[in-house]
Amino acid sequence: MEINYQLTDLNTVVKQVLKNLKTKTILLYGDMGVGKTTLIKTLVKHLGSNDDVSSPTFSIVNEYELKDDKIYHFDLYRIKNLEEAYNFGIEDYLDSEHWILIEWPEIIKPLLNHPCDIINLELNTENSRKLTIKDY
Repeated sequence: MEINYQLTDLNTVVKQVLKNLKTKTILLYGDMGVGKTTLIKTLVKHLGSNDDVSSPTFSIVNEYELKDDKIYHFDLYRIKNLEEAYNFGIEDYLDSEHWILIEWPEIIKPLLNHPCDIINLELNTENSRKLTIKDY
């Protein structure tokens, strides 16, 4: 699935994304500043959380509450190797049955032993974005 959109269309885009996800584990790829965290903010809201969403750049993971579930939001940009991921218990999060949203997931790909959805974001001309969803 591919969607070209403006940031003002994000609510509509997220509704389409949620209809097309096959898993609760989402890997987000895209250059710095393309809108990964902005997309996640809208996803978290549409999943039913009232929590404030911010980038977990320094905390590595933020947790958001849902009525009957949780969302774990990771920003692995600062993780240098797999050992660092093991040190904060990444495998426990990955083995949970909660929502898992991971920005910069490249370093932990060897640990992903279950199906995931991949969202790739690209910046188009005139400040629009291209969002692509595929399976992992």
